[in-house]
Amino acid sequence: MRGTVTDLGTPYPLGGLLPAVLQEDPFAMRLTAGLDDVLAPIIATLDCLYGYIDPALAPEDFLEWLADWVGATVDENWPLHRQRATVARAVELYQLRGTLVGLRAQVEVITGAQVDIVESGGVGWSTTPDGPLPGEPGSWLVVRITTAAPDSIRLGVVEAIVAAAKPAHVLHQIEVVQA
Repeated sequence: MRGTVTDLGTPYPLGGLLPAVLQEDPFAMRLTAGLDDVLAPIIATLDCLYGYIDPALAPEDFLEWLADWVGATVDENWPLHRQRATVARAVELYQLRGTLVGLRAQVEVITGAQVDIVESGGVGWSTTPDGPLPGEPGSWLVVRITTAAPDSIRLGVVEAIVAAAKPAHVLHQIEVVQA
């Protein structure tokens, strides 16, 4: 968690901004020095704000908050580079949501592996309200993940992503293949 930094100086000491008569008063200078100690971390954070909101530069303990801010889900067990990539591409992935390209990109970011998606390609429609779901029972989707380390793939996470991204009536299967 963010906290205070000991002996952090401020580039804008308040004592130097006081009128000359107050700069001679030891109490006023100690009071402004105390305020400088309190304000220095805030000023340093604001001066370095870009470093906090850029996923490539954000401190590790700030990255989870940044992920929540953009609506990305990161797992603390993932390597740091994968967490940063997930946060950095969150907006792009939301724009591609609901497409095969978007699903492939999201699974690639989450797993760090090569992903191929094969689908039945069928579509369907109905003029009957409250009828059966469109499409045939043969509508399907296969997500094939090719990686050198199959044990590192968390199938539960991939399963949740695919289930949320595909239409409800389309059956899906996830295959992990060793490269």
